[in-house]
Amino acid sequence: MRVTGVAQRDAWRSRTMPLTEQVRTDLWSIPVPIPGNPLRYTLSYLIAGDSSLVLVDPGMNTEPTWRALEAGLATAGAAVTDLTGIVVTHVHPDHHGLSGRLREASGAWIAMHPVERESLPARIWDEERGPAGDRDWLRTCGVPDDIAAELAMTGEGLRWVLDMVEPTMLLADGDLVPLPGRRLRAVWTPGHTPGHLCLHEETEDVLLTGDHVLPRISPNIGLQPHAAEPALAAYLESLKRTAGYDSAEALPAHEYRFHGLADRARMLLAHHDRRCAEVLAVTDRLGPATVWEITQELSWSRGWGAVAGMMRRAALAETAAHLEYLSSTGRIATVPDAPDGPAAPAAARGTDAVPGTGAVPGTDGSGPLRYHRPVSPPA
Repeated sequence: MRVTGVAQRDAWRSRTMPLTEQVRTDLWSIPVPIPGNPLRYTLSYLIAGDSSLVLVDPGMNTEPTWRALEAGLATAGAAVTDLTGIVVTHVHPDHHGLSGRLREASGAWIAMHPVERESLPARIWDEERGPAGDRDWLRTCGVPDDIAAELAMTGEGLRWVLDMVEPTMLLADGDLVPLPGRRLRAVWTPGHTPGHLCLHEETEDVLLTGDHVLPRISPNIGLQPHAAEPALAAYLESLKRTAGYDSAEALPAHEYRFHGLADRARMLLAHHDRRCAEVLAVTDRLGPATVWEITQELSWSRGWGAVAGMMRRAALAETAAHLEYLSSTGRIATVPDAPDGPAAPAAARGTDAVPGTGAVPGTDGSGPLRYHRPVSPPA
C-alpha cells in the first residue's frame, strides 16, 4: 500500500485539517469537520461533468461543516447553488447530514443505494416501542442497568439523525451516476452499512471508497437487522470485490488517499480473522459470557477505558456482529439454558436506528444471552 495523499496524511498526523485540493481534472477533495468526533473530518468530493456538478458525502449537519464546505467549493470555483446532484455513500450523519440543507439551497437531487434508503433512521425507529425495545437490547447484551441508562436511545436524542432526508434518486449496483461527461459507476459494497456504495470513476480510474476501505483504521461493522445477511459476512465479501479495483487510486471519506486496494483489502480481511480468533479466545477464557462481558475483554485502539458514549454502543454492536458471524459459521453458540434459547443471531439483532449501533431486538427482556464455544460431539 502506498500513500498518495501525502499532504492529507501529514495533516492527519499533525491533527490539523487538510486543504481542499484538486485530485484530478475537475475532481476536488474538500475536507469538512466532524465536531467532537475523533475522525475529525469527512472528505467530500466535488466532481464536475460537462454541465453538472455532483458532490459526494457532504458531511455533518453543523455550521462549521457548512462553512468549510462553502469555502472548499469556492476554492474549486463553485458555490452551493451550482450543485446539481448529491451522492451519499451511506446514511451515517457525517456523510448524509448536510444533504437536506444542500438540496434546499441548490435544488440538487440526492442519490443512494435502494437498500441504504431502507436503513434511514426515520424508516426504522418506532417512536412508541423504540425506547423500551432499545433497553431490551442492552439487557440482552448484558449491559448493567446503570450503564444501560447512559447508553439508551430516545426519540428526542435521535432527532438529529431522524431528520435526515430521503433520496430523490436510487443508484443500484452498476448504475452510472447521471453526470454527463463522466463515467462514474456505483459499486455496491455492503458491510459498514447494508447499502454502502463505492463510486468508480472509470476514465480516471479512481475509486471513492466512502467508509468501506480506509487507509489506517478498520470501519465499524455493527448489527444490521434489516440486512439480508450478517453484516460481517457481507463486509468480507465486499472486501474481496474491492480488491479487484487494485489499479485505482483510493479516495476514502476519511484520512488520506492511497494506492494498493488489494493489499489494504487483505489487511482488513486478516484483521477480522484475528478479531474472530480473539473473540473465541475470550469466550474460552471467560466461559459462557454476555456480549458486554466479551466486549470489555477485547482489545481496542485506545483501550476500553477510553471508549465512551456512542462509541461504547458501537463497540458493543461490533462485538455482537462478530458473534453473529461466528454463530452463522457454527463456531460459537449460546448456552442451552439462555432465556432466548440457541437462536443467538436473531436475538442479537435490533432495528439499528443509528446504523451500526444496534437497537430494539424485540426480545422479552427476560435476561442476557451468554455465548460459548460449542463442544464437538464425540466421534
